[in-house]
Amino acid sequence: MPVNELRLLHGFQLRHENVAVTVPTNVQRLLAFLALRSRPQHRTTLAGCLWVDSTEERAAANMRTALWRARRIDGDLVSVRGNYVQIGSEVRVDLHEMMNAARHLAEPGGGGQTEATPDQFADDLLPEWYDDWVLLERERLRQLRLHSLEALCVQLTRAGRLALAIDAGVTAVACEPLRESAQRALIEAHLAEGNVSEAVRQYDSYRALLRESLRIEPSTALRDLVRPCR
Repeated sequence: MPVNELRLLHGFQLRHENVAVTVPTNVQRLLAFLALRSRPQHRTTLAGCLWVDSTEERAAANMRTALWRARRIDGDLVSVRGNYVQIGSEVRVDLHEMMNAARHLAEPGGGGQTEATPDQFADDLLPEWYDDWVLLERERLRQLRLHSLEALCVQLTRAGRLALAIDAGVTAVACEPLRESAQRALIEAHLAEGNVSEAVRQYDSYRALLRESLRIEPSTALRDLVRPCR
């Protein structure tokens, strides 16, 4: 197990040697921002993004304080080289693991071989944070999560791993009930398992939701998928 584990999905948590650590708010924001960036961040850019309402001098001072506090928790949490700062190379980040799993799913046949589970893609990024840089990244990752869950559902269905496929489909639909591609993946998994009644029930529920929310009907392709079951 890594010494430090940073969790950003579902909420912020830092674990040191598998024990939860109390982290000051300014250090939380610093670690989260660095973990979301794939490259080292210049001190000026970092301070300006995290303390947008402060003067340049005050923002720089706030950043120095946050770095000092982070190092007091553990010297390996952040890496500072000259004017550049980045998350420590040995810090395990759940978001990075989720993105690696998503990239693997995007490869041909990746879903049938992957050890990824629907739970990896079930949670939002820092759901109770409302900084602009978090909101933008959260929406981007929401789309990545949805595509990953759909791909996982489809590829596991083809591989005959139907229980996991249905779990992935249900998770995708829960994330975005109006998304037809997620509904279709789940319905196809039910049909592959031979549960015609479940497939029809899912379609009827989706159709009613569309009518109530948007006053539209499912696509012809989705209707054709369940028509032989009637």
